[in-house]
Amino acid sequence: YFVTFNTLGRKRMLASDGIHETFTAFCRIALSRGVAVGRYVIMPDHIHLFVSMQAESMTLPAWIKSLRSVLGKRLLADGVGKPHWQEGFFDHVLRNQESYAQKWEYVRMNPVRAGLCSEWESWPYQGEIESLSL
Repeated sequence: YFVTFNTLGRKRMLASDGIHETFTAFCRIALSRGVAVGRYVIMPDHIHLFVSMQAESMTLPAWIKSLRSVLGKRLLADGVGKPHWQEGFFDHVLRNQESYAQKWEYVRMNPVRAGLCSEWESWPYQGEIESLSL
C-alpha cells in the first residue's frame, strides 16, 4: 500500500527528530507482527509511507490507528496538545514495481516542492525501513 495521513488542520508538528525516531522504532517493531514499512517521508503536516502486510496480520486501519496513537503520545510528551490527526487516511494498492517507483518519485520530491530543502536527499525525515518488492 501507499499510505498518506495528515495532521488535523494540517498543523505543522511532525518534522522533528523525536517523531522520526518514534516512527522508525514503531515500524521496526511492526516487522515482527507481519507489517513491513518500506520508504517513507515525514512532512511537517503529513506522512507518506509504503507498507506491506501479511494476510494474517492486523488490518491496515488498525495498524494506522496504532501508529497514530504512538506518535500522538510522543507529540503529547513534546508538549503538543490534542487533537493531532485528521480523520481517516488515504491508501492506494500498489500493483507493480512501476507503480511503486512512480509513487516514490512523487513522495521523495515533496520536501523540495514544499521549499523545505533543495535536494530530496538532504531532508532528514525520510528513509527506508525494509526493502519492499512487488
